[in-house]
Amino acid sequence: MTRTVVRPNLLDLDSPGRRDYWVALEHDSIWGDHLIPLTVIVGPNAQPGQGLVAFGSNHGNEYEGPVVLKRLLHEIRTEDVLGRIILVPVLNPSAFLAGTRESADDGVNLNRAFVEGAGKTSALNGITHRIAAFVREHIWPRVHVVIDLHSGGDVARFAKCASFHPLEDAEQSRVVEETARWFGVPLLIIYQNQTPGLLPSEAERLGKITVGTELGWGRAVQADGVRYGRQGVLAAAIRHGQLKGTIEPIDHHRDGTQQIAAMVDRECFTVAPFAGHYETLIDCGATVKAGDVVGLLHDFDHVDMPVWPAVAGVDGIVIAQAWCAPVARGQHIVVTGRIV
Repeated sequence: MTRTVVRPNLLDLDSPGRRDYWVALEHDSIWGDHLIPLTVIVGPNAQPGQGLVAFGSNHGNEYEGPVVLKRLLHEIRTEDVLGRIILVPVLNPSAFLAGTRESADDGVNLNRAFVEGAGKTSALNGITHRIAAFVREHIWPRVHVVIDLHSGGDVARFAKCASFHPLEDAEQSRVVEETARWFGVPLLIIYQNQTPGLLPSEAERLGKITVGTELGWGRAVQADGVRYGRQGVLAAAIRHGQLKGTIEPIDHHRDGTQQIAAMVDRECFTVAPFAGHYETLIDCGATVKAGDVVGLLHDFDHVDMPVWPAVAGVDGIVIAQAWCAPVARGQHIVVTGRIV
């Protein structure tokens, strides 16, 4: 396939057929551009404001999403597309190239950059905020389904899951949950919606069917994470009328063994009171009671100090915990969710 380098205003996301682009956003450090790979396929039934977009590498050190979408670029046939499918394997090229959570150019976390004035004011005009502005101006008006593929990176090890926020609209909430179930993952997470600037939060506020994931951790590519991601994107495209075909449930969706856990309250988050090294005792996905010791925090600057027990804050499931042994003071080192 041949990719065309274009500025955002020259993208064609509406004409029938397939187009493969490098979307060029000006680079702040070199005389050149950041290039975002984007493929759009538009079928005969495409409607204004309707379509599916799937993003990989919102964070630059989470790799299952880019692998899933790179595969689907080669799997999805133009003749099978009914509506509009937009695939963006690497949304955050600076962070992806550096293998970091935040952009290597401006130090901003893209999944905190969807704030007022992003890409429009001098204070918020680095590459990360300009990516947010690009998504707002060119992607949101053309889709109603948003898939944001994440993994834990270096931050945390997760029980593999699909995720979404509590929503006031009962019908939107029902469709989002149904879409999330099709990933086949063991766990669905309803998570707090107080963090400013999240890409999924903005998509949800716009009424879009929005699902996130955590498909791995540790800057690796895990086979089951890739399989879950591929299944979820294809199922969303088929079941929301953008792609021909049928698809069967897999794994925990097929078996009816998926669980839903809510990590909305502050009690769900166990915070490291000092910088140290974290030792896991209980795996993610395990059922716990409030007060159960999930891991131990060691202080090797005070080697004679007793270990600090990191306990579950609520009855439920261990959703996530620190992946790298070194942790910062204030880091969430254990996250537990209440079973819904």
